[in-house]
Amino acid sequence: MYLYGAGGHSKVISDILNSLGIEVKGVFDDKPADAKLKTMAIDSGIRVQGETFPKLDAPLIISVGDNLRRAELDAMLRINAQYGQAIHGTAIISPKATIGEGTVILQGAIVQSAAKVGRHVLVNTAASIDHDNEIGDYAHVSPHATLCGHVKVGEGTHIGAGAVVIPSIRIGKWCTIGAGTVVIRDIPDYATAVGNPAKIIKFRQPPFLEKVTI
Repeated sequence: MYLYGAGGHSKVISDILNSLGIEVKGVFDDKPADAKLKTMAIDSGIRVQGETFPKLDAPLIISVGDNLRRAELDAMLRINAQYGQAIHGTAIISPKATIGEGTVILQGAIVQSAAKVGRHVLVNTAASIDHDNEIGDYAHVSPHATLCGHVKVGEGTHIGAGAVVIPSIRIGKWCTIGAGTVVIRDIPDYATAVGNPAKIIKFRQPPFLEKVTI
């Protein structure tokens, strides 16, 4: 497996792969000098190498914690990349759940029956995704967050640590749900919501994806 991104999140993914007996064959980063992963050499990334970026001989995981950066890197890499997954052995995944390519599931997380988890999603430590949930691409479900049944989370949305979402709620794309927030009503696209119960405090202004510089 190859990793793209050598920040703190890459250390977590590297540990998962090592625990599964999967070799990390190489790591890429657009700023190798700033790498937090110190256990192996870091090669420059696609922003530096451009069209000379190699076609890899093993699957790749985008090991970047920021949702927007994962989305942008996927847009640049997907033509030539074959994506893998990293799912810790202590995670509980229903055989009837669907997990997308590039997705990472950490220690103690639970994904229940008929849940659909998209591409390049981060399901963090002890997060709980209940039955019939739909989690959009590039989303992040933070440590100890709880999503009850039939919840739908849009593309790129961040669910903060310890947040609770009651059944059948719809949360739009590129939202931010603050840590400890309790969501009892639907949340529209691009909203930031905090508190118990959740209150919208601001909106993100699209388009923004193409403006991000990694």
